[in-house]
Amino acid sequence: MHYERLNGRAWNEKREVTITPNFITSAAGSCLIACGQTRVICTASVEEKVPPFLENTGTGWLTAEYSMLPASTSTRTTREKANGCGRTHEIQRLIGRSLRAAVDRKKLGLRTITIDCDVIQADGGTRTASITGGFVALSIAVQKLMNKGLIKQNPIVHEVAAISLGKVIGNLLLDLNYIEDSSAEIDANLVATPEAEIIEWQTTAERALLPLSEMNGMLELGMKGIRELVELQRAAIAQALA
Repeated sequence: MHYERLNGRAWNEKREVTITPNFITSAAGSCLIACGQTRVICTASVEEKVPPFLENTGTGWLTAEYSMLPASTSTRTTREKANGCGRTHEIQRLIGRSLRAAVDRKKLGLRTITIDCDVIQADGGTRTASITGGFVALSIAVQKLMNKGLIKQNPIVHEVAAISLGKVIGNLLLDLNYIEDSSAEIDANLVATPEAEIIEWQTTAERALLPLSEMNGMLELGMKGIRELVELQRAAIAQALA
């Protein structure tokens, strides 16, 4: 059965994405990423220290935090306490893993970069938007450190973006909004480089199983979205540093 997407979007078409760099001027790097109606503020903060387990190793650290504002959803989301919930921890770990894959931490020196992702409006794909926007914030912060001579070599070794996919009423779709995600038979998230090197591939059977014969098609669709997002990331980073 053919599935008619909101606003006539094609099955292989991502939502309209805009990335506004330097959105928070007090941060070392920042952006506002809008993926359709999902909006996330991503900031990068730099501390000249590392966690105790990395002291005297010459290796830096990168970590992430994620939160949703109470009014980011149609019904109020309870403001999380310091420890957060299981879902928040899972997303924070995903963002951190994804962005650590982008950097050579030896080149960071003994410093920590924290990527904060604050969802101000949620309509599906908040974790993938956080990774895509988080990479922009990270890149801007790293370039500023290099401009100051605090880092000698660029520690960013891979460009990283993320996008969601799924199957709704038997239709393979790219970049699901909330309505599509909540009714999907198969729900997936892809984190990868534009060279098709996969960092994370999460696939969940919600109401149906994913045949192996269909997996490559889903990954190829995801890579189409990743490459389009990387082009937008490059433009936003260039704009921030112009």
